[in-house]
Amino acid sequence: MNVVRNLPGPLLIFMGACSLSFGGLIVKSFEGSTLWQILFWRSIFFSLTVLTFLTISYKKKLFTSFYESGLPGFFGGIILSIGFCGYVFAMYNTTVANTNFIISTQVLFLAIFGYFFLKEKISAITLVSIILAISGVFLMIGNSLSPGEMSGNIAAFSMPITFAILIILVRKFPKVDMVPAQFVAGISCCIIGFLLSEKIMISPHDIFLGFVAGFFQVGFGFIFITIGARTTPSAMVGIIMLSESILGPLWAFLFVAERPSFFTLIGGAIILFSVLLQFYFLFYSNKKEKVIN
Repeated sequence: MNVVRNLPGPLLIFMGACSLSFGGLIVKSFEGSTLWQILFWRSIFFSLTVLTFLTISYKKKLFTSFYESGLPGFFGGIILSIGFCGYVFAMYNTTVANTNFIISTQVLFLAIFGYFFLKEKISAITLVSIILAISGVFLMIGNSLSPGEMSGNIAAFSMPITFAILIILVRKFPKVDMVPAQFVAGISCCIIGFLLSEKIMISPHDIFLGFVAGFFQVGFGFIFITIGARTTPSAMVGIIMLSESILGPLWAFLFVAERPSFFTLIGGAIILFSVLLQFYFLFYSNKKEKVIN
């Protein structure tokens, strides 16, 4: 695993974003499985992937890694599991484009939570970005008249919110390794999927998709991002992660013929613009500070 850890941070973030972008396509490709069955099998293989990575990384200190992550790691895992459940529910009930565009609002939630929990000031540009993003979301959600799609859109917010909370925890406890938290999240989702499924067994085709989702899409995706984020500026992480919001709907359009509505495209464009405006302000501010210093 040293080869992975030695790769440039931005490259790892991009690899992780590319892996995560296949989530919608995979969920839409299941045949006959309920969303809770999908959650169970996806989480089983995800947990095994993370456990394997931790075993190779820590060897005899595997259990020590969980102990050292402590309450922040455990709480982070529980929070992340809520996001995982919301992600599968959203992909199952609404479009891939809606889900991915809503997920891209995570940087704005991070700014809001940073204001309340880390006492970080919200600039005028950030406030404008938040208002624009909310407008874009309302445009997309307002066009989703069916109860199922509306509930999927609302559930999609669990991912950017929980991701923002996780980042706040990382910034609050920078020395805590959050990879063990991912294992906690996987096991928690397994339990939820098991309890809410009438039966666990699904077709071999769907079990294979569960393996692809858990091992490749979520497993590799979050491991790459967790490692890459340690050496990559947070603003750059957010910009690279936007590739997930662009690639996700593209895969769904190419392989399962899911066409985003006109209002989804307009609302998504407004959201992406608001996020890019926020990133431009962050880079401009950092550059100005370096010049002054």
